[in-house]
Order: sequence, then structure tokens, then C-alpha cells
Amino acid sequence: MGTRSTIALEFADGTVEQIYCHWDGYLDGVGAELQSDYTDPFALRDLIDAGDTSTIGSPYSQRGEDCPARKYKDIAEYFAECQQEEYDYILRNVDGVATWFVRCYATDGNWVTIGNAYMLEHETEENEDF
Repeated sequence: MGTRSTIALEFADGTVEQIYCHWDGYLDGVGAELQSDYTDPFALRDLIDAGDTSTIGSPYSQRGEDCPARKYKDIAEYFAECQQEEYDYILRNVDGVATWFVRCYATDGNWVTIGNAYMLEHETEENEDF
């Protein structure tokens, strides 16, 4: 069973593009790979240009046809209408720094940095242990 996620990029002109990723969407999977290999917006753009994927770097199409990125005119439209999965990731420019954000069960559906999501997820796991 896949851990579904979405991966998005906010471009300098304010538009947003988003793709779907079927496998390993959790923070230690897709989240870690995005954080280590896709902090460069140009590398991420290449990933998004390839369209939906089963895993990062592997073209995916549910029906055997191209599944291009979904496009949004601005961040407000993206937040209102984007495809939502178990984990949703977006790379945004924050004060000149490319920064990954995620929303997932650990963040109660709120957008937080991936680092903050790791802390929240581990707090949740610790509370479940007793």
C-alpha cells in the first residue's frame, strides 16, 4: 500500500505547479529526499515537468498516458484547490531561501516546515508509547 503525497513548487511569478507521488510519501521517505536532493528550485522544476510519479524520479501514469503537473495561478488558489493526499509538500521562497513546507497528520493539516513536522511527528510517536 502506498503512502501518497503531492509535491509542489511556487515559482518566482507566484504561480504553483503540483504533481502526485504514489509511494513513500512519509517524512523519512519523500520528505527526506526532497530535503536532501530538491532544495534547488531548478532541480525540482525538472521533477515536476516530468509529471506524476510512482516514486521520485520514476514516471507514473495511472492510465498509461501523460499525467502533467496541475497548475495554479497563485498560492491562494493552490491552498484552496490543490490535490490533497496523506503528505503534501511545497517548496517556497522565504526571505531568499528555498524552504520546504509540509502538511500531514502530524501537523493537524497545517503547513509547517519539514523540520517542524519531524519534531511534531516524533512528539506524537512518544505520546503513543505509554
